[in-house]
Amino acid sequence: MVRPRPTDDELRQNFDEELASASSGGGLHTETGLDSETQDALWAVARAYPEVTDDLLAAARTAFAGQLDGSHAAGYRDKLRAQYQLLYGDR
Repeated sequence: MVRPRPTDDELRQNFDEELASASSGGGLHTETGLDSETQDALWAVARAYPEVTDDLLAAARTAFAGQLDGSHAAGYRDKLRAQYQLLYGDR
């Protein structure tokens, strides 16, 4: 079954819940709609527990902001275009 993309409000709620879990020693859930960059930052927080620093929390928030503003997706598209160009040139 294909699920609809979460709204920005749903993503914010999911991020807040995942950040709270990671920063208190819990794990992360699947199918939250959070992209890999955001999940990686949250895992860094979880791995650091109980020594979670303000820098790690800020990095997680910055990663999530990159998801919301579309910069992660744009970077991924640029990477795919570059790979295509390497393989196929100007077709």
